[in-house]
Amino acid sequence: MQLPLRLKYFSAPRYNRYLTSVGNDDQKAERLYQGNIRLSQAFQPLLAQFEIVFRNTLNDVMAGYFGDADWVMNQKTGFMDHKTLRPKLYLKKSVQRAEDGLIREGLPLSNGKIIADQTLGFWVSLFNTVHYKLIGGQPIHVFPHKPSSENRSSIHGRLEEVQKFRNRVSHQEPICFNQNNIDCTRSIMVRKQIFDLVEWIEPDLLPFFQGLDNIQDEIDEIMNI
Repeated sequence: MQLPLRLKYFSAPRYNRYLTSVGNDDQKAERLYQGNIRLSQAFQPLLAQFEIVFRNTLNDVMAGYFGDADWVMNQKTGFMDHKTLRPKLYLKKSVQRAEDGLIREGLPLSNGKIIADQTLGFWVSLFNTVHYKLIGGQPIHVFPHKPSSENRSSIHGRLEEVQKFRNRVSHQEPICFNQNNIDCTRSIMVRKQIFDLVEWIEPDLLPFFQGLDNIQDEIDEIMNI
């Protein structure tokens, strides 16, 4: 693809970052842009499967805590409506939005559908200080195999980093830079975070995730451009 097309349709400010990082070598910039796409693709399976495992495990923990398989709907008038969460009521509004969507589509409300509709941010937010306190610190039980040095704060930080990185991948942002330099350090770190978190949930899941992983191969390709 010719450079004018790339600048026009991918946007000059976006694409110029790739050019700058390779000394304005057009061919290298194109390979780097494609390499970033492939690296993002390599992350998608790991990010998606981690989100499913984390979400479902946390749902099980919370259902057990409340003794209610439909807790995510019923707690709209429980802890999600607590005075300390006003006026934002982020969790309550997220659940209500999912319910309203199902109603508009004429579909029955169910815990499973509401759970599946929530963003990763919804689940990560259960580890923030206010929510965590309201639910008796239950989310930590998602990670029964965590090291003793890990606590709510450190795990919340790890989850937030994975969430922010996931958002970059989802919005097709570059993940191969540090400033204007080619650098995949953050990608390497997030990959490790995912594997650590999975292992702390259930070590026996690691082989499945490892079978999906070709991130290092894509990083090696980028670093050799």
